Amino acid sequence: MLSSTWNFIKRHKRKFIFTGVFVGGVYLLGKYAQRKIQDIQEREAAEYIAQARRQFHFESNQRTCNMTVLSMLPTLREAIIHHLNSETLTTLLKTKPANKLEIWEDLKIISFTRSVVAIYSTCMLVVLLRVQLNIIGGYLYLDNSVTKNGATPLAPPDVQQQYLSSIQHLLGEGLIELITVVKKAVQEVLGPMSLRQSLSLQELEEQLTRIRHIVEDSTSSKHKSLSWYMMPDEENTLASQACGLTENDITTIKLLNETRDMLESPDFSTVLSTCLSRGFVRFLDNLAEFFRPPQGDATTCNSPDCLVLSPVSLPLAKIIPIINGQIHSICSEIPSHFVQDLLLIDQVKEFAANVYETFSTPQDLQK
Repeated sequence: MLSSTWNFIKRHKRKFIFTGVFVGGVYLLGKYAQRKIQDIQEREAAEYIAQARRQFHFESNQRTCNMTVLSMLPTLREAIIHHLNSETLTTLLKTKPANKLEIWEDLKIISFTRSVVAIYSTCMLVVLLRVQLNIIGGYLYLDNSVTKNGATPLAPPDVQQQYLSSIQHLLGEGLIELITVVKKAVQEVLGPMSLRQSLSLQELEEQLTRIRHIVEDSTSSKHKSLSWYMMPDEENTLASQACGLTENDITTIKLLNETRDMLESPDFSTVLSTCLSRGFVRFLDNLAEFFRPPQGDATTCNSPDCLVLSPVSLPLAKIIPIINGQIHSICSEIPSHFVQDLLLIDQVKEFAANVYETFSTPQDLQK
């Protein structure tokens, strides 16, 4: 029996060897495939978790942006009111001075200037903080997620503070320069206009459009690009820190240069222009409430289109106090329709996401 079995095995030895090798190979291949599948699943899970963490960090960063904008609006408002103090003029008018007409003319220019400056500077504050906080947010994500091996942080606290303090340019020198340019534009457009002249809402919009064109005319040698009002020239920044630069100073300058590149990009110009257009539309919506026909008038209509086409006209002297008070709505720390409109613009959100994506990607460290 054993002899016959042994003979059978010897006759089919090659078949047995081949079968053994095949079965063993299939088993090893199965184990290899199982390990590969497990590796892929673990890698996908890790990527999913990392992506979810980055998305959560990004969304948290956007909430921080919104809260920071709201917290800075009172400071911006007070700075504008300080430089364009119409309240002094209105107080003087109550005393019925001999130069009443002259004071009204000054009030006309200051009232329109400060509302237009408030629109520009609020829009600039919204988009500038979006850029700055998403650059910092991207670096902080890398510091927390990638460089945990004892490497030097990309954005240490001192650098963050020094970098974010650059927003003071918009609240200081940049704002003063913006006021100068806007005031000249307002003087050019509205200076010759009589206080008795009546304007409809549509005619008022046309005057504001003329003012915008003068302010934003980048081809004029008299005016700087809008980005200058948000950040000083690179030469000025470096010259003021030319001596005794610390490692943190160098890192801060790098962040400022990256920010400046963003502000000078076509995408940023498009986003800022979108914000400004939305801001002026909301401003006119606020004014439209004062151009409604009297109750019971046959032309009464509540739709926005009707308000734009409303036949109601007001003398410029009556429009001035309305314009003068709009700064409190534009630069309100309590979320107003004006600020909410700016914060919810899709292009602003998309631009913020692109900035964050750029600066939270590890490959950028090698550039």
